[in-house]
Amino acid sequence: MGSTLGDVLTREKLLSDDQLKRALEYQKKHDVPLGSAFISLNLVSEEDMAHALSRQLGYPYIDLNQFELFPEVIELVPVDVAKKHLIMPVHRIRSFITLAMVDPTDLDVIEDIKFRTGLSIQPVVASESAILNAISRYYGTSSDIRVKQILDEIETGDDTRISIMEDEEDDYSVEEIVQSTEQAPIIKLVNTVFIDAIKKGASDVHFEPYDESFRIRYRLDGTLYEMMNLGLKYKNPVLSRVKILSTMDIAEKRLPQDGRIKMKAKLETGVKKEVDMRVSSIPTIFGEKIVARILDKEMLQLDLTHLGFETETLKIFQQNIIKPWGIILVTGPTGSGKTTTLYSAISVLNSMEKNIMTAEDPVEFYIKGINQVNIKEAIGLDFAASLRSFLRQDPDIMLVGEMRDFETVDIAIKAALTGHLVFSTVHTNDAASTITRLANMNVEPYLIADSVILVVAQRLVRKLCDKCKVEDNLLPEQLIDLGYREDEVKKIKVFKAEGCSHCSNTGYKGRIAIYEVLQINDDMRRLILDKAQSKDIKKIAVSRGMSTLRRSGLNKIKDGVTSVEEVLRETIKDE
Repeated sequence: MGSTLGDVLTREKLLSDDQLKRALEYQKKHDVPLGSAFISLNLVSEEDMAHALSRQLGYPYIDLNQFELFPEVIELVPVDVAKKHLIMPVHRIRSFITLAMVDPTDLDVIEDIKFRTGLSIQPVVASESAILNAISRYYGTSSDIRVKQILDEIETGDDTRISIMEDEEDDYSVEEIVQSTEQAPIIKLVNTVFIDAIKKGASDVHFEPYDESFRIRYRLDGTLYEMMNLGLKYKNPVLSRVKILSTMDIAEKRLPQDGRIKMKAKLETGVKKEVDMRVSSIPTIFGEKIVARILDKEMLQLDLTHLGFETETLKIFQQNIIKPWGIILVTGPTGSGKTTTLYSAISVLNSMEKNIMTAEDPVEFYIKGINQVNIKEAIGLDFAASLRSFLRQDPDIMLVGEMRDFETVDIAIKAALTGHLVFSTVHTNDAASTITRLANMNVEPYLIADSVILVVAQRLVRKLCDKCKVEDNLLPEQLIDLGYREDEVKKIKVFKAEGCSHCSNTGYKGRIAIYEVLQINDDMRRLILDKAQSKDIKKIAVSRGMSTLRRSGLNKIKDGVTSVEEVLRETIKDE
């Protein structure tokens, strides 16, 4: 029925036949409504299209920004349906529902909503941006309506057992706090927050108290977004509920605590998900801040070919991880995907013939067939102690969560030199500076040269949304300044983030790693023995063909995977 919309616009002389053909091809390629295709191609403005439809079809035009919509009406249409069809339920009178639409000629959508709601549909016309704004405003994070209902239930309820404890009170009753968190509205609110975060693919949930507000944020694709801003009255009940779920001491508010939640969530699709959450609390000046890290097994990508390696760097990585002994180090800041890379490597090596043991702080994901140990420094079970124990367990491959002290490094080197393959991480800026970091930990150069076989540096960049990315017209000089060679510039097409309903108007969907792989060959060993500086090691490695983090990022830009802004944020220009 989309062609009817094209007929209306051609009759109004807002479109030519050729433009309509272009839009239909765009619609088919990108799987978007025809109205969105017109707007994306800048063929018709939103307002012109809306007013033309109103004139031609006789449907009223409305400005959604001037309407206050009610939850009971919005709940009639699921958020995913509203986003897919660009519609918004506006009003209900008895058996009729007023439905704002970008394309009221689409009878398939009208029939779908009629079937879902059992109501007769009265279409009205609204612009695409107005509908998207309304979806964002009222559906918000897709749980905002539910949260509002829960908060209204708390506000209007007769149950006054929810007691708000002041931080200054020393004589508060733990029993009162427990009682306040066991009320249905608070339980529903916390559950809704976690389920929504899981559904969106968030990696972390932040509960943050401030002087005048209580904020909840999600980290999506590495970036924090505010999802709710609640009144201070909800701070203590919500934080206490999270602490109870994670088996923390709710009476202790002065010291940091760690906990864990195992949750089984049933999503709107009916799918049941089991996720683990690592929970951490820390006292701030306005109360405790709690962060829950969501460990979703389904989000774990263990296929080396999909992590972001270029063809040549992947080949080098695969050649080294099958070696019988040596140390392979992965470096990068916290949250750069090091654990995923290590898990992917040992998953490739996991077989009945291999005894693989890991020491992690903590174990994030369980991998069948691998012996995983949780570090507990409070009782003396640190990385060094675990490694020493591993050597008495007849291991073939060992993974150490982090090499942070000389003792751990020393044991790892001895293990590598006695026929074991050791994987671990360090925190450095690039691959070459890892060698300097080990030397600063008082490791002798000859031991580094003899034991380390590969160093991998990595960062995570956000992937451009395939539905809405647009070409970025950068000047050749700008591309050269980024690091491209002059002979490359003429062939490069660069894209940038635009934003659409599919990616929550961020322009990005998912993340991918960029890699720098330094193979310790004879040239590198000589430099290490000569105590060369990291810049010299990097310079020689690049001259021998090593792809740097910036070059890996440039390749991702050239392939249309990420944007210039993302690569500039995570890398520095090669000297």
